[in-house]
Amino acid sequence: MCGRNGSTYGQLLDLSRRGFLKTGSAAGVRLALPAAVAAALLPQAAQAATRVKATHGSGLCNLGFFLAKKRDLAKADGVDLDFVITPTNADIATLFGAGLVDMSVIPYSNFLTLYDAGAPVRIVAGAGVEGCILLAREGIKSAADLKGKTLGTFQADTLEVLPYDYLKKAGLSFKDVKVRYFNTSPELAQAFIAGGVDAICHIEPYATQCLTLRKGSTVLSDGKDLYGKGYSDCVLAARIPMIEKDPKAVKAVIKAMFTAQGQAETDIDAALRDTVGSYYKTTMDAAKLAASKQPIMVDQRNNTQFILDRSQSMLDLGYVKKLAPRQSIDWALMEQVIAENRPLYQSLKLKTAA
Repeated sequence: MCGRNGSTYGQLLDLSRRGFLKTGSAAGVRLALPAAVAAALLPQAAQAATRVKATHGSGLCNLGFFLAKKRDLAKADGVDLDFVITPTNADIATLFGAGLVDMSVIPYSNFLTLYDAGAPVRIVAGAGVEGCILLAREGIKSAADLKGKTLGTFQADTLEVLPYDYLKKAGLSFKDVKVRYFNTSPELAQAFIAGGVDAICHIEPYATQCLTLRKGSTVLSDGKDLYGKGYSDCVLAARIPMIEKDPKAVKAVIKAMFTAQGQAETDIDAALRDTVGSYYKTTMDAAKLAASKQPIMVDQRNNTQFILDRSQSMLDLGYVKKLAPRQSIDWALMEQVIAENRPLYQSLKLKTAA
């Protein structure tokens, strides 16, 4: 696991879609990045707005974060949200864990691994719910049919947790399948479409793209059969030094995501027009089909126990050494945003409480 030394972390785990590098002190990560990325991480001259650096994933669970950036929704509260574009998906949580960015929208599974490794991070809000889809090729209709077949997924990801829980519920395990790990969302989708794997677990909009392009494919689980409606996929996490030093900036980003959720719920077509192509490498038609399957939900207080319970699956898979405690999740700043913006909050369709 990771040894902590200030904001420097050694022996970071080797994850995939939204995971870590194998090794990476803060300096080492920076040196490993292309010059343009390294430059984006350097301190900037003082500006009127507070600059918050962040990383993000690639699924529809990031839509609220993307809209907050695209539409400058935090600027009214004095925050400039700055995305650090990583050369590979494997660097997303690495930069966050090593302290090179302040915030990140990441799968709860990546957060649990970071927290267990000693990174000073907390979940401060939700991002997206549902949308983790377990797909199989023609002829595979059940967990039993997966025995001996090849399953494609991402390591230490929510998309690994779901098939693990799905097989476990059926009395099976990863020993009954051949698990193959991939590095990027498009790579995983293409492998399934081209027939390179028998089954995959993917996020939207890529899952819908796979269903559309590989004839005869079947949805084995959309997560709701295992976890119920509204289960968490991605969360907004912030580093504790950022939370303590500038809580107003964290609140500004949370408010921007609430605003983005309201805008997407009111006009999803406009939200997708602003993000398909630039953030989502798929067609508008596929994105529209997928949008309802992985909606934005910033207030995920009702998922607190769900996230903590998934620590057991992460423990079983060998990614963490202990179960995450309740204090790893702190909704206090989000609750302040809700109290200060009641009309906005009340207008949202998806939320924990009225």
